[in-house]
Amino acid sequence: MATNSRDWDETEERKKSRNGSHKSTGSSSAKGSGKSSSKKASSSGKKYDSEWEDEPVQRSHSGKSSGSRKKSSSKKKKAKRRKRLLLFAVEIIALVVLLGAIMTVNSLRKMEKIDLTEEDIKFNPKVEEENVVQKGYRNIALFGVDSRKGKLGKGQRTDTIMIASINMDTKEVKLCSVYRDTYLNLGTDSYNKANSAYANGGAEQALNMLNWNLDMNISEYMTVGFDALIETIDALGGVDIDVHENEISYLNDYQRSMYMEEGDPPSKLNENIVRVTQSGMQTLNGLQATAYCRIRYIGNDYGRTERQRKVLMACMEKAKRANPATLISILNKVIDNTQTNLDLSEMQEILSDVGSYEIVGQDGMPFEELRGSGKIGSKGSCVVPLDLEANVKKLHEFLFGVVDYEPSDQVKEYSRKIASDISGYKIDR
Repeated sequence: MATNSRDWDETEERKKSRNGSHKSTGSSSAKGSGKSSSKKASSSGKKYDSEWEDEPVQRSHSGKSSGSRKKSSSKKKKAKRRKRLLLFAVEIIALVVLLGAIMTVNSLRKMEKIDLTEEDIKFNPKVEEENVVQKGYRNIALFGVDSRKGKLGKGQRTDTIMIASINMDTKEVKLCSVYRDTYLNLGTDSYNKANSAYANGGAEQALNMLNWNLDMNISEYMTVGFDALIETIDALGGVDIDVHENEISYLNDYQRSMYMEEGDPPSKLNENIVRVTQSGMQTLNGLQATAYCRIRYIGNDYGRTERQRKVLMACMEKAKRANPATLISILNKVIDNTQTNLDLSEMQEILSDVGSYEIVGQDGMPFEELRGSGKIGSKGSCVVPLDLEANVKKLHEFLFGVVDYEPSDQVKEYSRKIASDISGYKIDR
């Protein structure tokens, strides 16, 4: 009777099995195959049904170990197991990273993104033609507004105006505040306090104000409300700040004004606000640290912007030590209170290097030896650049290391106009 191919294969397999069984007996038992070993293990009443357990070492009739090949086989199986576990771990890590990327994409889609064209942001012609000084740097304007959620655009005055300049080669970061009451050209050939630019024309006009007065090429910005800063600091576990004795009462007063709304019962204040009671280095929560940023009655606006930079630097240090899950969580919390013109790829580029950033310098403009203050007519109390041209030279030296920068004709014109405007007023220097 003819057999089909499957029957023939099974017959051949049984022959091979019988031949292997004969070869594995007697003095040749040390050379036995894995199958014969498995059978012997079964006959002893023990079951080893997978490669996750080691097989027992067999003994020959002479009492010598026949397990040398067994040990080798066991090592191979263990190595195989480790390899599988490693691959599994890699797959899990890849899955987590992918999930994080998806969450980040979804978060950024919810973020209020403003598209500004090249026509919207006007660089100084000198900067456009001779854009060598700022090559290799990424300059981002940071605006902080005193607002609740959803009110981040035109109509809001900027309590914080700051330039973050990132050296893309060294990852070194320098921060420079522009005092909000600085008397400058608003980007419309009218002169007033710097924070009026954002209030009148939103981020577009504020960027133009910075570029025109300072010979900068800033095209990227991020605006945050107080809630975003509070939530970020809380998610980071607070920030360590050295609070001075004379700052405590103002810090607590600002907590109250920021947290309490008209008609709230006193119990809300007592139950939810943690008052600062002592000076010295301590961990401030989100509300405390944000209130600390707002203190302006000690050191005027100069002291306040310095406190703002201290908090930002403390946040940076905490973020560098945070795990990706924490950073993603923060992003999800603050997106409703953030506005930017950065797109997804630009955000990813910046965040991917956050661990290597190092803040190496911070200051405020106008610089100490080149500023004054006084009431300028209907504009009220202003910070005055006594010589805008000299301030711009010093700014470029501070940010980019250029010691012989020659300001543009436009900046020189603005400098003369400011000097003329303040000439009839008493300026404290």
